[in-house]
Amino acid sequence: MTNTVTRAHRVERYDVVVIGGGQAGLAAGYWLLKHDIDFIILDANPRIGDSWRNRWASLRLFTPARYTGLPGLAFPADPYHLPGREEVASYLEWYATAFELPVRSGVRVQAVRRTGATYEIETGDRVYQAGNVIVATGPFQMPHVPAFSREMAPHIVQLHSSEYREPSQLPDGDSLVVGAANSGAQIALELTPSKRVTLAGRSVGSLPRRLLGRDIFDWLSLTQMRLDADSRLGRRLRRNVLGSSDALIGMTESDLLRAGVARGGRVTGVRDGLPTLEDGRSLDPASIIWCTGFRPDFSWIHAPVFGGDGHPIHRRGITSEAGLYFVGLRFQYRLNSSLIGGAGADAEFVVATIARRYGESRTPP
Repeated sequence: MTNTVTRAHRVERYDVVVIGGGQAGLAAGYWLLKHDIDFIILDANPRIGDSWRNRWASLRLFTPARYTGLPGLAFPADPYHLPGREEVASYLEWYATAFELPVRSGVRVQAVRRTGATYEIETGDRVYQAGNVIVATGPFQMPHVPAFSREMAPHIVQLHSSEYREPSQLPDGDSLVVGAANSGAQIALELTPSKRVTLAGRSVGSLPRRLLGRDIFDWLSLTQMRLDADSRLGRRLRRNVLGSSDALIGMTESDLLRAGVARGGRVTGVRDGLPTLEDGRSLDPASIIWCTGFRPDFSWIHAPVFGGDGHPIHRRGITSEAGLYFVGLRFQYRLNSSLIGGAGADAEFVVATIARRYGESRTPP
């Protein structure tokens, strides 16, 4: 690493800049260390693991600890324990400390631009320069809420799932949870002891927690998790996954009904300030939690590597722009690519590609 002081910015130069200090960025850092490549990890959060600490308090992973480790360091829990948000955050922080990863927290990247063979990564007070950039900001970037939410009556408190922490945030009265995948179902179940809850959205199906005496992920790790995007079946599965929501893990529609959650179809609009379901009914909740997912936001990356849907165009995280890579995308190569336990394999492939490029650039003619 070298530093240069200019009038406007301090400039730091590395071989690789990793943007994002979550599981994907830390996994990339592990492999960069293994290849002895000069790098830094930039993370916008004040503290490693904050992307998990800032989710709702009762959140639990649906992947057991056995399948939740990053490369080189197993998750410190019983193999079939389902970790909560604080456990995940602490694990990520421990991981960065254990391998002495060079994470610089509280640094928000404003722009990435390519100038010749070098990328310039602009932040508030300095510019980072690198021949290679790994974007590891994850699949959860811009909270998505339907535009018609702005037409709701002002007395209805509205939160996206990324803003929800616990039931005490919400006013007394009925609550509407929109989006019936795992996040919506978990939140709806948490609210039922204190509120009448309607869970709106299409059924996404379900997988049992256990099958033939084994955890469902024991079976998935031997089957669907092994499929890669280059195979015929993998390509089909990838299209299905990217165009839909994940199935419920360990709970069913019947479980929700038994717990007292009322089910409704999709919310299709607003009538007289109230949310309207697809069957024509209007509800009058005191609060709405939008579990309607996220949209990509890579507007700060100035490179022609994005499709019309805003997602990067890549093969296994490698783009058409030399030196620009992604890790942690949903189904980047396998079904678990965006999960903690899947980030390591994708990061290893990307870093190996960088190592070859890095070595070739230093080979004498």
